[in-house]
Amino acid sequence: MTDNEKWRKKLTDNEFHICREKGTEPAFTGEFWDKKDSGSYVCKCCGEKLFDSDGKYDSGCGWPSFFQPVDHELIRTAVDNSLSRVRTEIMCEKCGSHLGHVFDDGPEITGQRYCVNSASLNFKGK
Repeated sequence: MTDNEKWRKKLTDNEFHICREKGTEPAFTGEFWDKKDSGSYVCKCCGEKLFDSDGKYDSGCGWPSFFQPVDHELIRTAVDNSLSRVRTEIMCEKCGSHLGHVFDDGPEITGQRYCVNSASLNFKGK
């Protein structure tokens, strides 16, 4: 079984598109964009803990936004030149799943905004 076949069995069509084909869900439609519960956000594909609710904030962009991951070593970055602009893609270091993008317009504490697709995450409440 190929990796794509394995992921197609595990993920919904939308999750596969976002996580494995680097898609983006429409703003203000994802399950977690306005979630305020305490807990952890883990990779949809491999279960790695990536973000905590303590680092989540309302950026107004319509996607879950975090000012930092639980550990920078858990996030892989790559230059993304799609859509006629340069952005920094973020991926799960463990499994390579596409999460979203990181921008340098976050709150003063770090200056970063990790803009993440809800479909690339699962939530584990405290």
